Amino acid sequence: MSLRAGIVGAAGYAGGELLRLLLAHPEVREVVAASSSLAGKPVTTAHPNLRKRTDLAFVPYEDVRGCDVLFLALPNGSQRYEEFRDRAPLVIDLSSDHRLRDPKAYEVWYGAPHPHPERLAEAVYGIPELHRERIAGARLVTGAGCNATAAILALLPLARASLIDRERPVVIECKVGSSEGGREASEDSHHPERSGVVRSFRPVGHRHTAEIEQELGCRVQLSVTSVELVRGVLATAHVPVRSVADEKVLWRAYREAYAKEPFVRIVKERTGIYRYPEPKLLAGTNFADVGFALDARGDRVVALCAIDNLVKGAAGNGVQAMNVALGLPEDAGLGFVGLHP
Repeated sequence: MSLRAGIVGAAGYAGGELLRLLLAHPEVREVVAASSSLAGKPVTTAHPNLRKRTDLAFVPYEDVRGCDVLFLALPNGSQRYEEFRDRAPLVIDLSSDHRLRDPKAYEVWYGAPHPHPERLAEAVYGIPELHRERIAGARLVTGAGCNATAAILALLPLARASLIDRERPVVIECKVGSSEGGREASEDSHHPERSGVVRSFRPVGHRHTAEIEQELGCRVQLSVTSVELVRGVLATAHVPVRSVADEKVLWRAYREAYAKEPFVRIVKERTGIYRYPEPKLLAGTNFADVGFALDARGDRVVALCAIDNLVKGAAGNGVQAMNVALGLPEDAGLGFVGLHP
């Protein structure tokens, strides 16, 4: 297969990661990078890490045509799918515009009715570990929220094994890096205000709550805290469970869920400083590291997942979904394993 891939919103952080991944993808022959603000300028203006890797220049949005796959890396709420839907047979929308299937839930969490509620049922929520069969052959695939991705992958084995006590809520704390806020500067991203913080960014009401509840069918209480990282999410979920005798039950659940998954690694070691998932090891990778611990009283499991918010939480997951949708090897273009130290 020889693909022409387009990126709308290629000047942003997720757009830059899409460029990095697609330029190295064995089945992508051409990448079209579109930006409304930087059209005509080299892509290295926004993404200096790509120097000597490409001589591409940004093009205006209207020049993105004739693609086999189109990635929309636009801000949440842009609602521009209708403008681009006919420019490629496969559209992968990394924004939050099509993640919720229920129009009423969308209005509750986003504060306004969805302009095209019929599209919500058409879109496939694009985490391959959840919906691989539905993504294959789909026309519109969504991205997933980075916090939602980490939380869902932490909890999925427990949900599938029916271990969660659904009479009580799951309490999740996500610690997140500054790149989650996107490329546009703001007062809270100003270095003197952001450096060194452990700031409660959204203690209640985070919109990714709706995605987690939709996909796992359990009640969730999600809090998000900004910490001194650039990349990374660490989701720590306090999960009420029916009586669990020992960790063998949990090992079985996690192995059954993830033994065949190319990008999910179970991280639970007896010794060492990296006994549990650690975002530092995942920068630039599409891996999700998951782990767990059983409370000695047997009624609570702490489930953990670490990801790079810009890769497994955005661009990498999108490329993985593209691979699944088009019948390509799922790990094509996603082989980077990270750095240590």
